[in-house]
Amino acid sequence: MKDSPPPSPDVPSYDFVVIGGGSAGYSAARTASSLGLKTAVIEGGREVGGLCILRGCMPSKTLIESSNRFVTLRRASEFGLRAENIRVVGPEILARKRRVVGEFADHRREQLEHGRFDFIRGLAHFVGEHRLAVVPLQERQDLSAPPPEIEARTFLIATGSKVAEIPVPGLKETGYLTSDDVLEMEDIPKAVVVLGAGAIGLEAAHYYAGLGTEVTLLQRGDHILRDADEDVAGALQQALDRQGVRIRCATHLERVETDPDGKKRVWFECGATLHSAAAQEIVFALGRRPCTDSLDVNRAGVELTKKGGVRVGPDQRSSRRHIFAAGDVCGPYEIVHIAIQQAELAARNAARHLGQLDGPPENIDLRLKLFVLFTEPQVAMVGLTEHEARQIGRDCVAATYPFADHGKSIVMGETDGFVKLLADRASGEIVGGAVVGPEAAELIHEITVAMAFRATARQLAVVPHYHPTLSEIWTYPAEELAGLG
Repeated sequence: MKDSPPPSPDVPSYDFVVIGGGSAGYSAARTASSLGLKTAVIEGGREVGGLCILRGCMPSKTLIESSNRFVTLRRASEFGLRAENIRVVGPEILARKRRVVGEFADHRREQLEHGRFDFIRGLAHFVGEHRLAVVPLQERQDLSAPPPEIEARTFLIATGSKVAEIPVPGLKETGYLTSDDVLEMEDIPKAVVVLGAGAIGLEAAHYYAGLGTEVTLLQRGDHILRDADEDVAGALQQALDRQGVRIRCATHLERVETDPDGKKRVWFECGATLHSAAAQEIVFALGRRPCTDSLDVNRAGVELTKKGGVRVGPDQRSSRRHIFAAGDVCGPYEIVHIAIQQAELAARNAARHLGQLDGPPENIDLRLKLFVLFTEPQVAMVGLTEHEARQIGRDCVAATYPFADHGKSIVMGETDGFVKLLADRASGEIVGGAVVGPEAAELIHEITVAMAFRATARQLAVVPHYHPTLSEIWTYPAEELAGLG
């Protein structure tokens, strides 16, 4: 390696140091150590586990599972059953969430402390191109002494993201819940106003609506779920409307204030008219931003984006060739499996940079990018959307099929939504898929596998599917695209 200085004898030195012990950080460290790199992970959080385990995927889906079960109980009479005297017990929902998350966090802590690499608890920041200062989490006795330092030949920044602060007049003074706060609420409010209709906002809206809370959802864009095609977002919005969620799109937030009765009121403009919505609580779900504020990356020569994320190339390198980044801190997607892909790739590229692995650097392949939304109905997508295909000039053809005309979904009483396939017009290769409907999170993986092997619509259409199953619904749009319908 050409740009690595000789190690200092009085400072611990590593081949690869990871800043952040979440899913990306752990995966990178595991990969690097398996390739023979002397590796360390530095975790600055009071709790160990990372965003996905502590405040993201696992706790939110645990709460949503309680909401889903309550919805099922409320629908019992549709199936000739009686479920009486059912009620929501908020403290018990929260206790289950804490127990489940605690088990996941304990397992992650065990993985980090396994001994394959060093695990250091402290807040790290760059003091040079190859050196970090690490402030221990516990209070140091001599506060005048400088924090200990470590050196590394390569680094991975995997510090994740935090709730973005978007100024709305009166919001801070009135008070609001972040997604982190929702995960710790024992009391279920009678009414909420959710600001934002991306993944976080929509899942929060579903969680509360499923438990019987009145929900108003305010979205800045023209439709909910901005990155989805309009037909996909529209199907979800129709379903949420029927469930009683009040949705207003194309809004501009004006101000927030407290009513005389203590309710929190949001004033917003929609269609050149001023409206308001009041509730016990406001849920702020207008996005997250990268955690780079305390890293002093400028001292290492690392460039940041306008949003404060680490600017990386497809090989996950930053502007400094020996410093990599993965996950929410660099994007472009805040999705844990993509963060893990990026992190493992970065570790391999670091090994190549150090001469420990042969071959040219790898580039991230997002052809099979997945997205899942755990609402009711669920939404899942893989590959290209129609909108993305048009943007890149790819000539594609799409076909859909509704759950309302599908045997198994009718039996289940889950008829909202549809499946959608997108194929290259010339070759017939499947390049995208989407589901709005029952078990969308599971169904999408059939298309992911098909795309992984670059299957055509015709090849998918002739694969046997058991009847009646949800999965067989894919054969209908496949047949249409293949001209077999």
